[in-house]
Amino acid sequence: MRKVEVTKYNEEWISIFKEEVHKLIKVFGNELIDIHHIGSTSIKGMKAKPIIDILPVVKDIMRIDQYDNAMVLIGYESKGENGIPERRYFQKGGDQRTHHVHIYEKGNPEIDRHLAFRDFLRAHPEDAIKYGNIKEELSKQFPYDIESYIEGKEEIVKEIERKALAWYGSLTK
Repeated sequence: MRKVEVTKYNEEWISIFKEEVHKLIKVFGNELIDIHHIGSTSIKGMKAKPIIDILPVVKDIMRIDQYDNAMVLIGYESKGENGIPERRYFQKGGDQRTHHVHIYEKGNPEIDRHLAFRDFLRAHPEDAIKYGNIKEELSKQFPYDIESYIEGKEEIVKEIERKALAWYGSLTK
């Protein structure tokens, strides 16, 4: 059974991300346009589940399925769209999850949503601390119930996302 665990920020998360980027470049090659570190491990000082979230941006999402076997060879399990249309999702580590890879095609609005959320929390550490503390409390309350953990943070995620998108939109005008 997978345990929900939130830990203090770990400086090593940056180098773990960079190591994985090199592996993903070897797998996807010229299909890649960019690769972003997203999620709580990408926000300096924030408490997080120690899972590295990676967002590769690709030229053509329809070509990504042909890389499933190569991803398996570097330890990933393919989950297809996994409930989000026009995304390809991979997990590494099984119940001891270490990485999530969320692949989107250039121009998909989900890319900006993820980057806005990340960048907003980087620029607003008080919101990052509040969010991290709520996640830590929920992980203690629901250590073996990921669904309740996710449901418990839903309200603050929506609040931060709303503020982040407005903030991000004002930066890109």
